[in-house]
Amino acid sequence: MSTLIKGADLVGRGRGDVLVRDGRVVETGTVSAPAGASVVDADGLVLLPGLVDLHAHLREPGREDAETVLTGTRAAAKGGYTAVCAMANSYPVADTAGVVEQVAALGRAAAHADVQPLGAVSVGLAGERLAEIGAMADSAARVRMFSDDGHCVSDPRLMRRALEYVKTFGGLIAQHAEEPRLTEGAQMNEGAVSAELGLPGWPSVAEEAIVARDVLLAEYVGARIHFCHVSTARSVEIIGEAKARGVRVTAEVCPHHLLLTDERARTYDPVFKVNPPLRTADDVAALRGALAEGVVDAVATDHAPHPPQDKDCEWPAARPGMLGLETALSITVAALGGPDACDWDMVAERTSRAPARIAGLDAHGRDPEPGAEANFTLVDPARTWTVAPSELASRSRNTPYAGLELPVTVQATFLRGRATVLDGELAPVAPPAPRTRADAGLVAEEIE
Repeated sequence: MSTLIKGADLVGRGRGDVLVRDGRVVETGTVSAPAGASVVDADGLVLLPGLVDLHAHLREPGREDAETVLTGTRAAAKGGYTAVCAMANSYPVADTAGVVEQVAALGRAAAHADVQPLGAVSVGLAGERLAEIGAMADSAARVRMFSDDGHCVSDPRLMRRALEYVKTFGGLIAQHAEEPRLTEGAQMNEGAVSAELGLPGWPSVAEEAIVARDVLLAEYVGARIHFCHVSTARSVEIIGEAKARGVRVTAEVCPHHLLLTDERARTYDPVFKVNPPLRTADDVAALRGALAEGVVDAVATDHAPHPPQDKDCEWPAARPGMLGLETALSITVAALGGPDACDWDMVAERTSRAPARIAGLDAHGRDPEPGAEANFTLVDPARTWTVAPSELASRSRNTPYAGLELPVTVQATFLRGRATVLDGELAPVAPPAPRTRADAGLVAEEIE
């Protein structure tokens, strides 16, 4: 089965064609359509390597009222993603080989985007003793990233042991940087706005103290450390200083921290409640600069779906988090100056290549070249779209961008040559055949 992508803007190489056969790129440049090939007219479209999300909450197992692997990966495909890293704070927690294998099997069955589970650092995310890191690393899911996201690994001794453990097999710890004793009862960023509104504040130093501590621990151990959703100017300064010393540190920023500020809390609309909280305009400017300069390596969505009962309530009672998969590319491009001013090669680096390297997803984050898996997305830089919550593919509706007109539309997403999105709409996808007898049993069991 062949598909010819005709006349796309191949980032860094000008206009060209891409011929795909049996899930892989076979030819690029000026290509004639083989007999029987499906031809996609990509004139005016930019071809990016399929986006890779380092940080998404797919909620399954346990909170299927908010999201499932199926609905989450459908949302990912619509947003241009071909791979999604699923965080460990499910119910039960992904702290054993059995749970991460279940999540991976559900991803294979959904077939809209590859799903790479993260394992928990500590049992039950409690921060008291290490989870089954080795068993998860050796499992069929091949876990390489571990995180207690939503809970900081605040015990320095436990963090040191975790870093030493993952170093043995080339893994990494993804830290949710928040000193919990500084954020008890916090509802939003600590600053002038929180003082005016009378809401308890989440001080920036609570993040920065953990970033500084864990940079030193990672440097001492010689292990890899990754910081989730960095949100303050000082955090990126510390990370930049550590990189200059050769520390093996990477970091991600979320689209909402590139666009929204704590001024949004004045509405008391819980859709703007997120952890870490929306910060100041100065922080937003610093994060944009750090992303452009490469101090921040990647954009990650922190896609956090919630059912209505968890968001349609008063601010203090609301759960933190917002949707991100379907809007991330548009917000990132807007933050980098808009489709006419942004560097598309840098967009590809921050949203695809770098996240794929960090997560160890070798088949993703690759520009189209002969032999590479055909995982890419076609975007229209000239076309805008308006966010309508009811039209999102996610099971939840807690987007902070409702009614906002955004730049850039995803026209097509290809996963191993199969169109999961075509002409901006989800395409019907049949689950791939299980690759092993063990896969077959696990997939069948989970579908039942």
